[in-house]
Amino acid sequence: MERGYPTTDITYLFRMHTFDVLWPARRWQTLCLLLFSVTVRAQTGPLPLFKADRPAVVYLEAGADSLLEWAAADLAGDLETLAGREVDVVAATTFDPEKPGIYIGLGAGALVQSFPEKHRINLPTEWEAFSIRRTGSSLLITGGDLRGTVYGVFDLAERLGVSPWKWWADVPVLPREPLELDLPEAGITESPSVRYRGIFLNDEDWGLQPWAAKTFEPEVGDIGPKTYEKIFQLLLRLKANTIWPAMHPSTRAFFTVPGNREMAERYHIFVGSSHAEPMLRNNVDEWDHDRCGDYNFQTNADTILNYWRQRVTETQADNYLYTVGMRGIHDSGMEGDATLEERVALLETIITEQRSMLEEEKGVPADEVPQVFVTYKEVLDLYDAGLDVPEDITLMWTDDNYGYIRRLSEGTDRERSGGSGVYYHLSYWGRPHDYLWLSTTQPGLIWYEMQRAYANGARDIWIANVGDIKPAEYNMEFFLDLAWDVEAIGREGIDRHLTEWASREFGVFAAPEIAPLLREYYLLAMLRKPEYMGWSQTEPTTATRPAAFTTANDNEFQRRIDAYRELYARSRAIAALLPVARRDAYFELVDYPVRGASLLNQVYGYATLAARTADPDRRDSLRRAASNAYGEIGVLTNYYNDVLAGSKWNNMMDYRSRGLPVFDLPDFGDAATAEPSEPIPGAPQTIPVAAYTTAEATDSFRWQTIPGLGYGGEALTLFPLDIARFTDRPSVDYTFEVDEPGTYTIEVRCLPTHANDFGHELAVAVNDQPATDYPLNTRGRSEAWKEGVLGNHVEVTHSVSLDEAGPHTLRLSVNQTGIVIDQIAVYPADYPEFYELRR
Repeated sequence: MERGYPTTDITYLFRMHTFDVLWPARRWQTLCLLLFSVTVRAQTGPLPLFKADRPAVVYLEAGADSLLEWAAADLAGDLETLAGREVDVVAATTFDPEKPGIYIGLGAGALVQSFPEKHRINLPTEWEAFSIRRTGSSLLITGGDLRGTVYGVFDLAERLGVSPWKWWADVPVLPREPLELDLPEAGITESPSVRYRGIFLNDEDWGLQPWAAKTFEPEVGDIGPKTYEKIFQLLLRLKANTIWPAMHPSTRAFFTVPGNREMAERYHIFVGSSHAEPMLRNNVDEWDHDRCGDYNFQTNADTILNYWRQRVTETQADNYLYTVGMRGIHDSGMEGDATLEERVALLETIITEQRSMLEEEKGVPADEVPQVFVTYKEVLDLYDAGLDVPEDITLMWTDDNYGYIRRLSEGTDRERSGGSGVYYHLSYWGRPHDYLWLSTTQPGLIWYEMQRAYANGARDIWIANVGDIKPAEYNMEFFLDLAWDVEAIGREGIDRHLTEWASREFGVFAAPEIAPLLREYYLLAMLRKPEYMGWSQTEPTTATRPAAFTTANDNEFQRRIDAYRELYARSRAIAALLPVARRDAYFELVDYPVRGASLLNQVYGYATLAARTADPDRRDSLRRAASNAYGEIGVLTNYYNDVLAGSKWNNMMDYRSRGLPVFDLPDFGDAATAEPSEPIPGAPQTIPVAAYTTAEATDSFRWQTIPGLGYGGEALTLFPLDIARFTDRPSVDYTFEVDEPGTYTIEVRCLPTHANDFGHELAVAVNDQPATDYPLNTRGRSEAWKEGVLGNHVEVTHSVSLDEAGPHTLRLSVNQTGIVIDQIAVYPADYPEFYELRR
């Protein structure tokens, strides 16, 4: 079902007012709350949570775990702010209809068993399920287990307008009058789509680690229990349950910092580890080469096994997920010389030894201990070469580091008792280029890839690499919302989710302006992320060069600069109208990333234009513009660290992650290029992918667009998303017109998605001419793959001679599911090269 944040259509109200005088924050809040209240009252049966003539009480099951005590106390604190009155937390063993309030308990507990029979939901053994019901003037929250009960508590808070990001993004809890809740007559019951849902803290060297070490937890000088407590609280508010702790050389290993393990156990968070950290061991920090020797299982097996065993003996609680297998010390293949076949055999031996160790130390059969095998990079090649992984181990598929999942389960993999999952990147360090600074992955891409994963059986564990958490807040929440309820965000609901999120964070007045702003921010980055604007690469690192945009294609270069300048101006206008209480949150969640992306695009835009002009005065002016934009990025970042929220986030934000060349002020020289200084007239004729005239598909498959996916604004693919191959190829037909006969290029841009067999093909045919098949997939980290992920497209160019002017028919057909058609264009064969297909 849809998430259902309270919203209302007030765009016209927002635009009616010029707000020549900024309203005081209190008046703004009052008006927003009135509008919010109208929306709530329009629904049936609102429940006033606390009546004025009665005490405001949260009744908590007596003897509850300390985690539930914390959640109830946190809820009570939020309710006090919302209601403007004291709210008590009282231990209770029975429900009393004469004492209305909020009752919270586990399904098997005495408190819930005393609920009226029709509200006694049978959830005693259901994994993390919860229900919220009303009876009379009371609200009843029941959990199937401890975490489920906690999720129910925070679900209520969120329904009342409390943001899960109230601490991590300084989103204020504001008073509401009246404090009412609407529920369906039967209440709500929810349980997770994916069993283990969480995040990987990674590449933390420039954000989370220095912030924790220097600002938030200097007594530890690292990411310690105080920091992890805040992270675990955030995860529970977002209905997540799993962490892969930070593990870079800048950070001490999670288990070596006193209090970290205990904090995870207190918050009932599952602790796992990444693809390079078997058996919960952080090799970067914990493997002492001088003392232990080579990390080579062929020559040093006993030492390595003892090293792993020590960690297993330390993790006897039931909140641990063990990554099995072996790679190198960090992000590299296994050490030692061996053929592919020998590596497969060695890895099978390693896994057997690890499972025996788990049985011996845990005292239960291996298949009762949660284990994950991560098929990252070269490990997937070993699996494809015949590696035998015991079927109770969860296979964890991975993306290609840029948001496109490399492999999913099919055939016998779908029958494994351990199922499968996905490790997905929202932040990345590596080739062809990092994207560690800003979080710009298009939500539509997250939606498509994770929906495809779920449809093909990846339902056991989802982990998102979120870097430092900030500024990936929205993408992280979007990912975890899907993991909790994969049906909550429908194909047509991607944009709505963003609007509802903005409404919760910033109020109903601002949401209709903020959501389109962010939508454009993600869309422009889909064409090329800000970190890629230097047209440089890393590993090996190359120098930046002028941007590839041209004055052709309706002067695409100037259009991109203008688009980003407009985003900048819109963001500043919204910020000026927000109440003071919401401005810190707005800066963190919207304004800094939007303006940062805009400014870096301006830096490279103006620097490139300066290199392309022979006029010395104009060249100097453009260089100053680039320098000013570059300087402003530094000013904004300093504000983030030194001033924002009372310098709470000092050392969190660094726009020069790894010091790559793209973060230097560019100077591309004085010589003008051969490109004309005046824009080249005309532009390719674009065909919206949704404008097909006929669509054909076999069996139960159908063509559908996904709004909010791709640079075209909506992309076209086959549903359902299950892996399938076709003999009779599904096709779509389009009509286009040309003004005169000649040779034309048909360009089709698809997203760089992957097929299990590397076999994606797109066939192109015009009129009655024979179709031509074009392969879409690449293998490994080829140059073609690099270009594909940097520009988020694989292009097919089909040359055709047309004998007459007028209408013609284009047919596109595919041989498999998983192919996403993003943009289509037609242009004369001699048209100048360009980068962007216009939307």
